[in-house]
Amino acid sequence: MSNATPITVVGNVTRDPEIKFTPSGVAVARLSIAATPRKFDKATNKWIDGETTFWACTAWRSLAEHVTESLRKGDRVIASGTVTTQRWTDKDSNEPRERMVLDLDDVGPSLLWADATVTRTGRRNAPAADGPWDNFGTPDAARPQTPTDDNPPF
Repeated sequence: MSNATPITVVGNVTRDPEIKFTPSGVAVARLSIAATPRKFDKATNKWIDGETTFWACTAWRSLAEHVTESLRKGDRVIASGTVTTQRWTDKDSNEPRERMVLDLDDVGPSLLWADATVTRTGRRNAPAADGPWDNFGTPDAARPQTPTDDNPPF
């Protein structure tokens, strides 16, 4: 989406990410991130929590696989992506429903209160390159990846 507005959310994973595969074999992971703003109240000399916002998030392809292998409930993360609106009709009440979802472009652990060890993985179905960009200037997450068989990738 060329006109989509990217946002960054810092918060905690509220449940272990779940991975599924589309009929064509593309991995998709779902997770939720809770973001609670804090501010310092000079009058009381204390930190005050604001209202928590819960973000439903989706990750696709190799990012989905890395998310489910790396993140767990309670992990503090920094996630960036674009917001989309999902609309549907409720089966029971026949009422229209909608929710905002953060389609992740990237996500990783916050190192504010944690240590992390990065393990690089090989890129699937792609020629070797010197960085996260292929020879055509397309980021890995945006380049379609075709599964080689119907088995899960791990």
